[in-house]
Amino acid sequence: MTVLEQPGSSRNTSSLAGPPPSWQPRTDPAPLLPDPEPYRLLGTDAAARLDSGLLTRLYTQLVRGRRYNAQATALTRQGRLAVYPSSTGQEACEIAAALALEERDWLFPSYRDTLAAVARGLDPVQALTLLRGDWHSGYDPHEHRIAPLCTPLATQLPHAVGLAHAARLKGDEVVALAMVGDGGTSEGDFHEALNFAAVWQAPVVFLVQNNGFAISVPLAKQTAAPSLAHKAVGYGMPGRLVDGNDAPAMYEVLGEAVQRARRGGGPTLVEAVTYRVEAHTNADDATRYRSAAEVEAWRAHDPIALLERELAARELLTDAFVDDIKEGAEQLAADLRERMNADPALDPMDLFTHVFAEQTSQLRAQASQLRAELDAEAAGHTEDAAGAGGVAEEARP
Repeated sequence: MTVLEQPGSSRNTSSLAGPPPSWQPRTDPAPLLPDPEPYRLLGTDAAARLDSGLLTRLYTQLVRGRRYNAQATALTRQGRLAVYPSSTGQEACEIAAALALEERDWLFPSYRDTLAAVARGLDPVQALTLLRGDWHSGYDPHEHRIAPLCTPLATQLPHAVGLAHAARLKGDEVVALAMVGDGGTSEGDFHEALNFAAVWQAPVVFLVQNNGFAISVPLAKQTAAPSLAHKAVGYGMPGRLVDGNDAPAMYEVLGEAVQRARRGGGPTLVEAVTYRVEAHTNADDATRYRSAAEVEAWRAHDPIALLERELAARELLTDAFVDDIKEGAEQLAADLRERMNADPALDPMDLFTHVFAEQTSQLRAQASQLRAELDAEAAGHTEDAAGAGGVAEEARP
């Protein structure tokens, strides 16, 4: 028996026509839908309007970013980093995310986004401290307006919404830009963050770096949506689909989304179509789930090469210009290498320093116990050293 066949149900024509007339669509979906193809500037007629100063700035940061990725990857092989998720091939997304923000704004990175943090001005050593396993996040998030690097998938997204919503309530013109991978869009935190952001009209931009794989899982096995950008319409926000290897296109789309959010226009979901050229991390064997031919096809769409073609066409890619940029990139790598090869001086008592503003009684007790153990260990070393000295005196002829 259907609902309409139950006793007392109305079977008039109006009740069968649909919901009562008080129901109305929350918003027109048409303006929210992304373009059918990723937005591009390089290699199109629109590239002619791009500012040469912007192009050279982007190129400088891309070359530095590529060298930073290579050096960080080498540090994992030398045992100086426990793990490093490289963003090689995705540098245009990382650099554009950093440059699109103003100093007052906040960046919410994932574990793969250390380059975005460095491009925003964070010390490269501090950016890698978490991946080294040394000390908390490695930097003061409030000082740099960069949230701690987030290893759990997508949990940084609700944090970004909360901060952006709080800023809006206070009247601060602050925008939060939250970065996540395609794998993170399958997490519940992604859904919750986008839903709250749209309902509250929070000034936040969601940047999804669709690099093709969630570790070994291709996008087709994660979602049947036409694109990840199409998911935006379900929450009531615009979706933008952009070529993630086109640095000026990324910068333009993210810049527009940031300014829209700052003006009170609410959140935007940006999907950057890019590719993870290297393995997921140094612990991953990418050859088990993708072919070398696929990787090479994406290398032909490299973000640095795309920008070089435009700079060369404008006769800006001179030997002196390139040498100067490469020299700066090598200096960055050399400084990172030298400082990461120095063993840090760590204080175990820091375990209790940044848990609560005021320590609980349990934490005070644990800290006291650890202090006693460290003092006893230090005293034992002193006695051993003294004893070794006495034995040496007795052994003298």
